Amino acid sequence: MDGRANWLSLMAKSPVKFIDECWQKAGLSPEFEVIRSPEIGSVMVRGRMGGTGDAFNLGEMTVTRASVKLSCGTVGHGYIMGRAKRTATRVALCDALLQTGDKQQVKDNIIQPLILLKKESDQRILAKAAATKVDFFTLARGED
Repeated sequence: MDGRANWLSLMAKSPVKFIDECWQKAGLSPEFEVIRSPEIGSVMVRGRMGGTGDAFNLGEMTVTRASVKLSCGTVGHGYIMGRAKRTATRVALCDALLQTGDKQQVKDNIIQPLILLKKESDQRILAKAAATKVDFFTLARGED
């Protein structure tokens, strides 16, 4: 998964506990300074009926954001669903490290496991939906 928007989106939607586990397994400990301390807030979630209708406000969702600057000067930003200050900082660090020479280590130890987790989740959802699928068919009536 290349592209900053893609990896930020993946991490923002991933379970906090799994991100923390991946971070610890990766053994990353870069030197950094905090630009924006982790803050908890809310965002308005909007939706569209059928993906094409008029937008409507669905409700608010809690998010946590943070920004960091590595010792090399690279800046990273992190957003995560829920109230997880430490994880938001870790996501910001991943964002910054993915822009440096440590990119492959972060991809292998954090991004790839998150991609696999998302694929498994998507497959479970598809299987559940397939189990409720109803096939409709029409019987032709004879003209007697």
